[in-house]
Amino acid sequence: MCSPEEEALLRLEEVFSATLARVNSLVLLPLLETTPEPSDPQGRECLRLLQRLHRSSQRLWEVTEESLHSLRERLCHQDTVGLESLLLLQHAERVLQVHVEYIESYTSCVAVQAFQKAAKKRREFWRGQRKALWQLLPGVSSEASVGTALAQALREPLAHHVQQYVLLLLSLGDMAAEPHRTRELVVHAATLFGNLQSFLRQALDQALATQALWHSLSSRLRDVLCTPACRLLQDSQDVPVTVAPLRAERVLLFDDALVLLQGHSVHTFDLKLVWVDPGQDGCTFHLLTPEEELSFCSKAPQDRMVWQWKVTQAVCQALRGKKDFPVLGADLEPSEPPTCRCMAYTFRAEGRLCQATYEGEWCRGRPHGRGTLKWPDGRNHVGNFCQGLEHGFGIRLVPQGPEDRFDCYKCHWREGRMCGYGICEYGTDEVYKGYFQAGLRHGFGVLASAPQAPQPCKYTGHWERGQRSGYGVEEDGARGERYIGMWQADQRHGPGVMVTQAGVCYQGTFQADKMVGPGILLSEDDSLYEGTFTRDLTLVGKAARCGRLPRGEPLAGCLWPLPGLRQCWLPWGRAGGPAGLPRAELEGAAQVPGVPVLREALSNSLHPLGKLLRTLMLTFQATYAGIGANKHLQALAQEEVKQHARELWAAYRGLLQVALQRKGQAPEEDEDTETRDLQVHGLVLPLMLPSFYSELFTLYLLLHETEDSLYSQGIANLSLFPDTKLLEFLDVQKHLWPLKDLTLTTNQRLSLVRDKCFLSATECLQKIITTVDPREKLEVLERTYGEIEATVSRVLGREHKLPMDDLLPLLIYVVSRARIQHLGAEIHLIRDMMDPIHTGGLCDFLLTALESCYEHIQKEDMRLHRFAGRWDSREPW
Repeated sequence: MCSPEEEALLRLEEVFSATLARVNSLVLLPLLETTPEPSDPQGRECLRLLQRLHRSSQRLWEVTEESLHSLRERLCHQDTVGLESLLLLQHAERVLQVHVEYIESYTSCVAVQAFQKAAKKRREFWRGQRKALWQLLPGVSSEASVGTALAQALREPLAHHVQQYVLLLLSLGDMAAEPHRTRELVVHAATLFGNLQSFLRQALDQALATQALWHSLSSRLRDVLCTPACRLLQDSQDVPVTVAPLRAERVLLFDDALVLLQGHSVHTFDLKLVWVDPGQDGCTFHLLTPEEELSFCSKAPQDRMVWQWKVTQAVCQALRGKKDFPVLGADLEPSEPPTCRCMAYTFRAEGRLCQATYEGEWCRGRPHGRGTLKWPDGRNHVGNFCQGLEHGFGIRLVPQGPEDRFDCYKCHWREGRMCGYGICEYGTDEVYKGYFQAGLRHGFGVLASAPQAPQPCKYTGHWERGQRSGYGVEEDGARGERYIGMWQADQRHGPGVMVTQAGVCYQGTFQADKMVGPGILLSEDDSLYEGTFTRDLTLVGKAARCGRLPRGEPLAGCLWPLPGLRQCWLPWGRAGGPAGLPRAELEGAAQVPGVPVLREALSNSLHPLGKLLRTLMLTFQATYAGIGANKHLQALAQEEVKQHARELWAAYRGLLQVALQRKGQAPEEDEDTETRDLQVHGLVLPLMLPSFYSELFTLYLLLHETEDSLYSQGIANLSLFPDTKLLEFLDVQKHLWPLKDLTLTTNQRLSLVRDKCFLSATECLQKIITTVDPREKLEVLERTYGEIEATVSRVLGREHKLPMDDLLPLLIYVVSRARIQHLGAEIHLIRDMMDPIHTGGLCDFLLTALESCYEHIQKEDMRLHRFAGRWDSREPW
């Protein structure tokens, strides 16, 4: 048996459905019959709002009919259909949402007086409908205006209906069994519609307050501020408040914006980009916006609390993008708006951001986090921001000229300006890769023009405040020359070297980009001139000194010492780190526990030591590769590599001291010169030499080209000898030949002799070119010596130590059979770069013996001809 409450609910739904149908036919449809369509914007807006209200009314009637159907099913099938099947209980949120949509549509019409405006346009029609309209509103005075009657006709049935919903649902809740699921549904529905009552009252109050506000404003201000969805939440005329620094005459808080009226000026602040900052005293609080910081002050603390609370809740509502339900500030979500937000904003105030649009993350009124900044002139910046400024990695495009060309900056930023490493690709097709400071090139960097440019040019070196300053290398492709030396204020200034493609090397002093004073010029054929030269390296007047360098010797003493040249950009820690590396990054990398990780540090491009090594390598390549591959620079280059090794070891020691200090350990004692040299040659040089080896070895090849050519010819001549004839020619003692005890046929001897005759020593020596480490090259030489002695010992049947007189011819034999190209360059590189610890030892002795072999082979040409006269090539072995 159905309860009286269910029957009352059925009658309530039937009456409400019929009332909605009557209101629709008597009120809404006539309101929409406005012909022709209004031409003014306000008229079209009113028509749009009434059409929206009509659609909401239709959905409200449809859901009421569905509710009626579920009630009738319940009454007809009480035994099989439970109370929980009612639409009002089973889908309470859906029913509630339809009611909320109707309320929002209705209050939007109220806020802009849409009913009064529509009734005024069809005054004669509504005069004839007056009697039928008043039948819908028995409690309304007959003297009320038509607009007021229309508004009440569309509100009162809903308000009464919701009130009765709540009463009946509460009665149903008392009737339902305590633990039953039905009671939970009933209580939930009663709570929702109780909240709907509060929401309806608040929404109506806000709409009426907003309607009254439009009447109090001038038509100009009303046109600027009035929108149907806008609701007034607070007015400073009701709760007084003053705002600094704008000194607003009136403050209006809407549900989407804060508006300050100051004479004829209107200042509007989007609530999504407003942050509330409580003040230090009880009468003041602050609002942070992208371009303003506003102070709200009230004489009474309670007035300040009202404003602060209202603004805070309005910001929360604006960020959620929907009106609060059930009432403003009473929802279950946190009442404090998030500090970090993601929004778009266009700056208006004068300054570097004027008219720029920022879209991305914000924090307390400032761009903070990832974002995009775009200017009207086409500039845009994508990257990280901190407290309103570009900070961290970012990419900026700057348009250049009308040809759709851009400068592209891909680099690190600090406090709005480029700082740290970056890559800049310019619209002129130039590319800069290097460091910045305060937005200018500063530190180590490489600026190169496009290869196809009319005058290709490349600069590698130090920059200071946007200008070339300190040590740098410039390659002028158009002139075919390279300048290596000092710069000041973007001009060559100080000691420098000019190298040309023709092999000419000039060393002198430059001032304001001009050669000054005497200089030294070396030609490709080792001719030397000292005097005053022009920019085209033409001698002015008579040479002060002429001469030639001894063949095969590097230029010694003519070029200035290396340390004075490199100190301008190599100091570690004097300017924060290598090429301006921040001190914080150095300390962050100072987790070096000991020597074994030095290799990893140098091979890691993100480690400060790895960055330093890469910087040195790039400069070395720019100095000595291509046009700079001049044999006269070999001495400077090999000394530079040693200096780099010393600098790297000093840098490593500095990091190690920082690491020990962080761990609370005592710093290591200072090294003496001997210990430092051992570490540099034994540890650092082998690790870093591969980075410089290609350019360095090329210089050795050029310097010793003549001697290596003679050596190659000697090797070619010696290769014509069979093994036994070559051993005889070299005056190797026959009892040392590895053929003594072999009794073989001729054919077998031909095969086995070539396999047995010091082959192991020959193959061992050939490995000297497979490594770049001088220490490993010396080890190869030592093993080669061991293989020669081992072979001789097998021939003699006892252990035998070779004296120098016996070793040298055997070693010449092995060298001739190994056929190592550019042996002179290899020997001199080993000699220059080897660890001083080997001086005077076995390795030094063997290297001296190898040098003797090299020189002996160069001079064998004449003796070979005399020996060849005594040797008939047809003679059997």
